[in-house]
Amino acid sequence: MTPHRMVFTKYGFENCVGAFFEMATTDARKLLPAHLEPMEAMHTRSVLAVLAFQFTESEVGAYDELVMAIITPPRVEAGKQLPKAAFYPFMVATSTAASRTHAIERWHLPHYMADLDFDFQETDGTMKVVVSEGEQPIVELTVTEHRFNPTVNPYHCFTVEGDERFKVNIFMDAPHSEHDEENGELILHEHEMTSGLTIDEVSTYPIREEWYRAGVQTFEEMESI
Repeated sequence: MTPHRMVFTKYGFENCVGAFFEMATTDARKLLPAHLEPMEAMHTRSVLAVLAFQFTESEVGAYDELVMAIITPPRVEAGKQLPKAAFYPFMVATSTAASRTHAIERWHLPHYMADLDFDFQETDGTMKVVVSEGEQPIVELTVTEHRFNPTVNPYHCFTVEGDERFKVNIFMDAPHSEHDEENGELILHEHEMTSGLTIDEVSTYPIREEWYRAGVQTFEEMESI
């Protein structure tokens, strides 16, 4: 029997910025499928991750992407490195139709089905990302830098399609900055993308900020769980 060779999917990016914010656990449980539990920062307070990518290379060209996810406990697997975090993306948005089709078909990621506008503004160690639909802002995310170090960081991503449940291992290979200094900011606006969140219950300052400079995001093959 010929051994199976794992196929990797790679995405080149210029920047990836993200931060973790406290949110209501009642909202997190509504957004999560039944087989996943939220990771709580404290009792009744779960963790919302907001991530913004500037992809420069992919099977479907360059595009920008916003991911909103609930942090969940990772799956511990014998002989494998424990991931830095595990995500359940409940809403993804991109700047191109081709990138949405690709991510829905290959990774079963839920998307807002319109091309959104992304504005990445970098000044003096700060990246502000404004995601809008026409004149309406949806998300304003500000992340600040710390020391950048070369890293290859593993993550888990959970998705569903109907009754099927999936996990994929993701690796970020890039200079990485991370800190808990609460310098960043999140502003959420009323919009279909944020409708699953009680906006007043989401903290405006992060409990963790991360920034990846230019590098490669690698997806292993998706597994059924």
